Amino acid sequence: MDKMKISELMRPIDEFPLISTEASFMDGVVALEKANQEFKLGNAPERILLVHDVNKKIIGKLSPMDIVQGLEPKYDDMDHLKTNQYYHMIRSSLISMKDEFRLWHRPLGELCEKAHTVKIQNFIKMPTPDHMVMIDDNLDVAFHLFVVKRHGSLFVKDGQNIVGLILFSDVYKKIREIMKSCPVPA
Repeated sequence: MDKMKISELMRPIDEFPLISTEASFMDGVVALEKANQEFKLGNAPERILLVHDVNKKIIGKLSPMDIVQGLEPKYDDMDHLKTNQYYHMIRSSLISMKDEFRLWHRPLGELCEKAHTVKIQNFIKMPTPDHMVMIDDNLDVAFHLFVVKRHGSLFVKDGQNIVGLILFSDVYKKIREIMKSCPVPA
């Protein structure tokens, strides 16, 4: 297994439902609901909805958390400061600023309007380098990211293009198969 490549366990993008960045917030909610139903019926490997741009290039994925964060996009602008080494010193100021700017005080207040007017491109986050592997990488690259970053899936790139996903569930299944095939020590 140590010589196994990402390409051997990845799932190509055509195994996942797609949605355009031009789709509305509501379209995203409906598509996620459908993806969830397909998963529950056993017709899909995961509840993942891939997002493509106007050129049909995959640029990310949409999750229920993305939908919730899309209700208050300004909130995320401030929360990225948690990665700052001085966060512990500015934490109380951030909480005060959230109160002052009324972030998350009415996340559902304009929900009906947002549902049909806001586009996915307005709140989708692009995948970060720690969420991607290359198609020819050894599987240990994915192991590391799954363990350290706790991702459930990783984007697989071939050159500059996202060509699929490698799912933690598939990697774990392979590990389990190998472990079960090991001889019992005497």
